[in-house]
Amino acid sequence: MRGLFLTLSALAVSVGGLVGCSSDEPDAGVRADASSFTAPNSSATPSESPESAGTGQEAAENESEPKVRPVSVPGLAAQRHQGDRLRVGAVRAQTPDYTSYDVQFRSRDTTPKGQESYTITGVLNVPRGPGPFPAVVLAHGYIDPAVYVRGQGMERERDYVATRDYIALHVDYRNHAGSDDDPLFQVRMRLGYSADVINAVKALRDAQDVPVDDDRVFMFGRSMGGGVVLKALVAEPGLVQAAVAYSSVSSMESDNYDQFIRPDPEDSGLRDRLARRHGTPEQHPRFWRENSSRPYFDQITEPVLLVHGRLDTTCPPRWATATQRALRQAGVNSTLDWYNDEHAFVPAFYPSMARIVGYFDRQPDRAN
Repeated sequence: MRGLFLTLSALAVSVGGLVGCSSDEPDAGVRADASSFTAPNSSATPSESPESAGTGQEAAENESEPKVRPVSVPGLAAQRHQGDRLRVGAVRAQTPDYTSYDVQFRSRDTTPKGQESYTITGVLNVPRGPGPFPAVVLAHGYIDPAVYVRGQGMERERDYVATRDYIALHVDYRNHAGSDDDPLFQVRMRLGYSADVINAVKALRDAQDVPVDDDRVFMFGRSMGGGVVLKALVAEPGLVQAAVAYSSVSSMESDNYDQFIRPDPEDSGLRDRLARRHGTPEQHPRFWRENSSRPYFDQITEPVLLVHGRLDTTCPPRWATATQRALRQAGVNSTLDWYNDEHAFVPAFYPSMARIVGYFDRQPDRAN
């Protein structure tokens, strides 16, 4: 099974997204009922368990339920996220500018049903010198977990920021490489990826043997990882100084469903499973809306930079336009930069990365 998204070619292994085609305008009335949102780290009573199954019709009949659903962005925000025990392992590579290490950390999520804990692997690039250094937590795009290897998908970005004196922590996510598996990660809409990125930031700040400037930590997500980062910003406001969504998937999961899942014949089994448990976007629009970041952009407190290619056919440019407009309408300090490039960002890679690092450089310390 290909997973929740379309498996792409080697050139675009960082591509993918959870779950059509939206207009350039943010969806009208897309904000969920206020009663369905719970602030971060608060308690919530789940209206259904992640394991509960139901037909699309049954899901549609529950549209009026006001409680926070565990499988939702508000449900992610209601969890308590704890990241710690970052362990620096073997040296992967040494360059004149930095040393690269295998690492792992603990990612814990506390929900009303209890606590789940995962060991998450990754790659850490540390610039040479005493530090402290600013840091960037990297959220990679979609690669089939069955073929993914540690640190895959953002090697270029990891190298670039490390050569500019930024610590780079590439997160493998649960179910990837040497990370622990969550057997329900698909039907949980991969919200655990956002939890792992949140916990990576916390583990990096908690680490005693990594020279991190705690007041200058950023998030940077590519393709699917852009969507991962936007949900993390909603769920944990104030965690980082700023974030970048690079060639990002849509901030509405129904768009991603139409683009990546619906047309893929190899995902028919997964489509059936999602329909049984959650309903399709047509059958259960509330579920798909609540698993999108856009309805909750008013929770974001950090500046956000969107970087997108005008020629992107994987994640259409109109998605970036709609996300940017929604961010501004929500009062988020956000910018959208366009480049004449495709999804993989080959000719415009270095100009776009110079812009991104410059964006990070200009952000004030958290202490300020």
